[in-house]
Amino acid sequence: MSYALIRRLMLLSALLGVAGLFLLFGSVNFGTLLAENWLSNQIDGVDTYMYEIRVKGNINNFLAVGSILFTIGLASISFLYYKCLSMKGS
Repeated sequence: MSYALIRRLMLLSALLGVAGLFLLFGSVNFGTLLAENWLSNQIDGVDTYMYEIRVKGNINNFLAVGSILFTIGLASISFLYYKCLSMKGS
């Protein structure tokens, strides 16, 4: 691996980590927004427990995706940083 390629991969990993953090911290807003959109598309009435289930499900989905992206980004940055240091040492 060349040094320039490692730098590009580190940038991509950082972007993945930032996107993961963005999804983690915005999961409540995004989940509620999607549930409200679902609610506005319903023609007849919907029970409140169905709305609550949608909100919790959407929030959990964003939390899962955000944590996966953040973990992948953090792990790959750590590996690439180690690889970069080993290239400079030799």
